[in-house]
Amino acid sequence: MNNLIIILTGIIGSTFTFYVNHQLKQGPVRASALLSLLVGLFFFSFPDLLNTSLTKNIPIVFIGTSFIGMISSEAQKHYGQLAIAGLLFSIIYTNKNNLFEGFGGALGAMAFIALLASLTFSFTFSKVIQKVKVYQRFRRKM
Repeated sequence: MNNLIIILTGIIGSTFTFYVNHQLKQGPVRASALLSLLVGLFFFSFPDLLNTSLTKNIPIVFIGTSFIGMISSEAQKHYGQLAIAGLLFSIIYTNKNNLFEGFGGALGAMAFIALLASLTFSFTFSKVIQKVKVYQRFRRKM
């Protein structure tokens, strides 16, 4: 159950930050900082609302996925891809063990890995779909 909540936090963090950044025109830094501050203050004010593991990890995951939501609208156009990147970040975060311990910028690195992976999936699937359409047109002509 805790992992599901962490995954939902990741999805919400990336998509809400992108929304505030582009739809409300607050800019990437302000959107990330504002939402991360709100989430952090909420869990600081109510530490006994959830179990201690979630109270500690939800703000960290939200901050990490808010880095994903800072992407330019020219590079990212679909909220679904942002949700996938947030999901990937959450999976990386829950399974990281001590891999990133001692490195500065670990959240940013994990956000970069998740975003790059989701963009790669998107690019690959769009190429596959284009090839299928070309094959279908060729098949119809035959």
